[in-house]
Amino acid sequence: MQMAQPTEAHRKLECLAGNWHGTEKIHPAPWDPVGGPAKGTCENRVALDGFAVIQDYTQERNGAVNFRGHGVFYYDSERQTYVLDWLDSTGSPRSEMRGHLDGDTLRVSCQGPMGWVRCSFGMGTPGAYSFLMEVSPDGNQWFPAMEGNYTKD
Repeated sequence: MQMAQPTEAHRKLECLAGNWHGTEKIHPAPWDPVGGPAKGTCENRVALDGFAVIQDYTQERNGAVNFRGHGVFYYDSERQTYVLDWLDSTGSPRSEMRGHLDGDTLRVSCQGPMGWVRCSFGMGTPGAYSFLMEVSPDGNQWFPAMEGNYTKD
């Protein structure tokens, strides 16, 4: 039996691999009424023989770590969609965000107990990427929750 090989769709995620750091803007929200600046770092590595990229994320505010997350990016060949499985230090249940590439931007979203979340990863500039997380109570009206710009170490 011949082993499956990653497709071009899988390989497009490889640009996320590496160690990244950047500045973030947290927008005021019910869980953080003030918002403010933050620093983010990501350690992303290609895994499972090229079928996934694993992310370990840390956020710092006011000089202390306040949030950690763990993500697995992959391409679901059967459903022809990109997936981000996400767990974090809030203790919330695992999120499964699904979406597509729009040019050089990965867009994924999901509905959870507190509404909708969608994330965009702008991957068009070598050695840099941008991030935008938006939230919605109803899937129609969207509000920015967090923005980040990261560079590769």
